[in-house]
Amino acid sequence: MDQDVKVLIVDDEDRIRKLLRMYLERENYVIEEAEDGESALELALNNEYDCILLDLMMPGMDGIEVCKELREKKSTPVIMLTAKGEEANRVQGFEVGTDDYIVKPFSPREVVLRVKALLRRSSKTSYIHTDTKAKDMIVYPHLTIDNDAHRVTADGKDVNLTPKEYELLYFLSKAPDKVFDREHLLKEVWHYDFFGDLRTVDTHVKRLREKLNKVSEQAAKMIVTVWGVGYKFEVNNE
Repeated sequence: MDQDVKVLIVDDEDRIRKLLRMYLERENYVIEEAEDGESALELALNNEYDCILLDLMMPGMDGIEVCKELREKKSTPVIMLTAKGEEANRVQGFEVGTDDYIVKPFSPREVVLRVKALLRRSSKTSYIHTDTKAKDMIVYPHLTIDNDAHRVTADGKDVNLTPKEYELLYFLSKAPDKVFDREHLLKEVWHYDFFGDLRTVDTHVKRLREKLNKVSEQAAKMIVTVWGVGYKFEVNNE
């Protein structure tokens, strides 16, 4: 089942790349490597990967820049590798579209488990696990979310979302008209508590609206800003 899964490992330390490769190849994943941000971005834009393990601190183009540029073109799931004490950088990583992060030094087994979890949440591999007998679906005018397949369609057209964008949309859509503040969304969608910087939520909402708007203006309008509070999902019956 996992033989076609392709993972890109990006780290300027050869030792870390070899370690991760060894553990991920045991899962029969196809592994490619990059030792700097520039070559990683080129590979990521010109190939289709199921997951990218991306080191945050690299000489030249760092992980933040790579992820930011990648997100302008693609929704490939990204796990950021960060060192302890890089809290602000992790926040920045979430802002530019990182789906998860792992703190160094890490257990290679933990990395494998995180990759597997992310693959389950990403649209490309979830079709493998789809049970067509009992669909977990949310259907609104202009918007359909098939949670079994992790597939979103707006006015009948597919919307290509990152795992975190998908989780945010799914979370909001499960409770129409309920207002959620940013702190609550950070805790429920990112499973991460940090203080003072809530731009992660705003950035993802903005990106989510933009993607929906490309295929359906009505679907994009369903994510409503409640000024001074947060966001809600509003059912549009037009």
